[in-house]
Amino acid sequence: MSQAAIIDPLAAQPTEAKVRLSALLVEDNLADAELVLRELRRGGFEVSSDVVQTADEFRRKLHATTPDVVLADYNLGSWRGMEALVILRTEGRDIPLILVSGALGDVTAVECIKQGATDYVLKDSLTRLPISIRRALEERSLRDRQRQAAAELARKAEELARSNRDLEQFAYVASHDLQEPLRMVAAYTQLLGERYAGTLDENAKKYINYAMEGALRMQTLVQDLLTFSRVGRNRERAEIACEDVLRETLLNLHAALEESGAVVHHDGLPTVSADRSQLVQLFQNLIGNAIKFRGDKAPIINVSAEKISAEWAFSVSDNGIGIADEYDESIFVIFQRLHTRAEYPGNGVGLAICKKIVEQHGGRIWVE
Repeated sequence: MSQAAIIDPLAAQPTEAKVRLSALLVEDNLADAELVLRELRRGGFEVSSDVVQTADEFRRKLHATTPDVVLADYNLGSWRGMEALVILRTEGRDIPLILVSGALGDVTAVECIKQGATDYVLKDSLTRLPISIRRALEERSLRDRQRQAAAELARKAEELARSNRDLEQFAYVASHDLQEPLRMVAAYTQLLGERYAGTLDENAKKYINYAMEGALRMQTLVQDLLTFSRVGRNRERAEIACEDVLRETLLNLHAALEESGAVVHHDGLPTVSADRSQLVQLFQNLIGNAIKFRGDKAPIINVSAEKISAEWAFSVSDNGIGIADEYDESIFVIFQRLHTRAEYPGNGVGLAICKKIVEQHGGRIWVE
């Protein structure tokens, strides 16, 4: 015995879940309002709705509810549907407004879209309405996500700024408070060595020298940290002539230039908006490094600037020992050293200060 059945393939498909929709209709014709709601239900929406006819009713309903969409007739007798858009903006409500009208010329429709209406649908083409609403809801969801992302970004930026301020304050206080005990260690160690010089053996003298060198090195390190923490604190920008900045920098480095026999060449330098003292420190650190990390020949240093779009690209080049490619990034990390102190003095702070100064002026720094 065999059995057979005929199955409607459309009936076998699972029905799509209804999308809940809260709609506020601005309509003075209740029959038209019912046609709109019927089309929304046919279009897959589970609709809850309110119908208002006047501007006052519209305001009161906005204060009481938050609809997903506003569907407004263009002509409402005593007022127009576009006035609902003005009310939405006055109330600060980001709710899509779609015009549903019996007749709306192309020029008027385009003008309504320009003024902020999300879309328009003619009453004899209501089958477009569910599609228009879905698109409007997706656009609003995207705006909501963008606002949330912007708010989260602003929150994280504020947290980062606060963390940086706290870190700078900590570095300033810590380095400042360490100065006095380090001075005491260095002074008393030196006093110990001088007072008991005749009674100390060579090992004791060597240990005292180690202690004094360590204390002095720590003092220098703390002073460098203090300098680093001060970069960017209470600074004001002004129009600064870089020619004057370079001239002041070379005066500050006069002794080092004389001792090394270094020669500094430069092209015409521009006037920029910057903090003068930071700019002097930037030039001084870069030219000072070119003098310090030299080879057998006297340093030849070139300072130049090139206009690239709206920015100035400064270059400080030299004939020194150079930097290996693998250290192009790490040399700008604070306390990063590529050489021993016996080879070259310093604590690896100079380029970190340069990076901080440049970035606080909205730029970037690199090595080639």
